[in-house]
Amino acid sequence: MSEVKSILLVGVGGQGTILVSKLLTAGLIKAGYDVKMSEVHGMAQRGGSVSTQVRFGDKVYSPIIGRGQADIMVAFEKMEAVRYAEFLKPGATAVINDYEIVPMSVATGAMEYPQGTIEAMKQEFNVISLNAGQIAQELGNPRCMNVVLFGAMVRALGMDHIDWEEVLRENLKPSILDINLKAFNAYK
Repeated sequence: MSEVKSILLVGVGGQGTILVSKLLTAGLIKAGYDVKMSEVHGMAQRGGSVSTQVRFGDKVYSPIIGRGQADIMVAFEKMEAVRYAEFLKPGATAVINDYEIVPMSVATGAMEYPQGTIEAMKQEFNVISLNAGQIAQELGNPRCMNVVLFGAMVRALGMDHIDWEEVLRENLKPSILDINLKAFNAYK
């Protein structure tokens, strides 16, 4: 693979975006790719926006993804998909969690949560929409929503040649491994 691929993971603090980026990076390195990762936490501890950029290929010189350069975006919250859409290439893939985290401005009534975000994204991009929160809840642990999205992203990228289950085993605590293996395989 000579071409560098760029993956943008976006969400809200506490959703596990950074864990997924670390799992992704570990798997890509294990598969022999040169990988660079960059994290932006923003106001993550207060429910603010979090983004992680992962770039991989034969040789990667920078972890930074410019506007219009991402091949795929995984949005852990649907409003975050719209917030970061400008970073996607035309026709790129967006894996979007059909899940809302109400920001303070909406909770106080100062603003309304925007409607039609996924539909708007479908006008420009190849969108894979799923309710990872509901899938995780059905598995018995809503906290594994991030790994449901991770599995959906791996399938969207066609990266099944990497042993992701081994990556999960090597990077997760034994106490949460079984539920996360189920979560990873939940979206087909």
